[in-house]
Amino acid sequence: MHEIVTLQLGQRANYLATHFWNLQESYFTYNGEEESPVDHDVHFRPGVGADGTETFTPRTVIYDLKGAFGTLRKYNALYELTEDANLGQGLWDGKEVIQQQTPISQSDYQKNLDAGLPAPKLTTETVRYWSDYNRLFYHPRSIVQLNDYELNSMIMPFEDWSVGEDLFSDLDKEHDLLDRDVRPFAEECDQLRAIQLFTSSDDAWGGFSARYVDRLRDEFGKKSIWQTQLKRDMNKARTIYSISPQSSLYTPIIDPPSHTLSKVHFDPHSEWHTTALISSAMESVTLPTRLRQFHDFESSLAGDDGTHKIFELQSSVTADDGGNRQHLPVKGPLTETNASEQGAAKSQAKFELDFTYDGRGSSNSHIFNQLQVWRGTNLDQDKGSVAQEDIGLSRKQRYYNSAPMFQR
Repeated sequence: MHEIVTLQLGQRANYLATHFWNLQESYFTYNGEEESPVDHDVHFRPGVGADGTETFTPRTVIYDLKGAFGTLRKYNALYELTEDANLGQGLWDGKEVIQQQTPISQSDYQKNLDAGLPAPKLTTETVRYWSDYNRLFYHPRSIVQLNDYELNSMIMPFEDWSVGEDLFSDLDKEHDLLDRDVRPFAEECDQLRAIQLFTSSDDAWGGFSARYVDRLRDEFGKKSIWQTQLKRDMNKARTIYSISPQSSLYTPIIDPPSHTLSKVHFDPHSEWHTTALISSAMESVTLPTRLRQFHDFESSLAGDDGTHKIFELQSSVTADDGGNRQHLPVKGPLTETNASEQGAAKSQAKFELDFTYDGRGSSNSHIFNQLQVWRGTNLDQDKGSVAQEDIGLSRKQRYYNSAPMFQR
């Protein structure tokens, strides 16, 4: 067993992570169905609900601001306990004044899910929060609301990098966030493989995540830290300088993507739409980490010398003869310009959706390592066959010649 613990930091990251968890739920198989090739124990944990029933919930910790969770409750139907509505006043015999905020109305989509009915089609108008399209129950320990700041507040906006750093420092001093939030999930694992983070970087969550990763590296020094960071082309230098050295795999992603397809129709102003597009590529390229057959994902990306840790994400969506070829994503390192690629054109793939930085100064960029993952179609014989060779010799030749490594 090689479990992964997930951390979700902030509103935009939770939009992406919710798509991720919905996709994991779609792989579930039930009685009489063929066993899924996905090992659900990698990301999910068994437990016991309030009434003694067995549960199976994501191994994740979700951080967000006050008002950002929408209708998602800390104690859901699996864990809620019946409370006495007629609690006594104790020693207080004065008049009570109860102040309550107007509750957020539950969407028709969530109502139908709770009732076991077919869910209506979602639209950009009906998705107000990331929880509006969530399909899973979470353990109460997974829900962490930060009450110091409120979502979309004009009085105390959660925007500056330093604000996020200060908030993490204050909370960590008071609660020891790793002990309170991460360690309970990590200690349940038989063999913790990695800690996966979803976060944004061009707001205060960038500073919050930078300090969080520092603490994680101190506490889990030998474990992999995979960080996916959403940004809008801001704070590039600061985030790469602050976060990438502590991460094992660091993938900065422009949201919305810098290059898209005319045949892909989405609203670039909708976080629900843009993160769904990103998720289609992220899910495909990281799928090997969840398969029952173990795949050394980290080594495949790190390259022959094992030093590369900053990666870019690209993908394509095309149709084969059957009209239904799915995603064709690739994840490779950020490139260095003005270096030629000799003999690599046969293996290097070109992709239409680019989730990385725009505006590179040269069309010639050096690729150290490129991992290609195909879904929904079979590779052609000439593409899928791998020539038998001395793997050790091949690695040495690539290393000394600074040649790129392509893997499918």
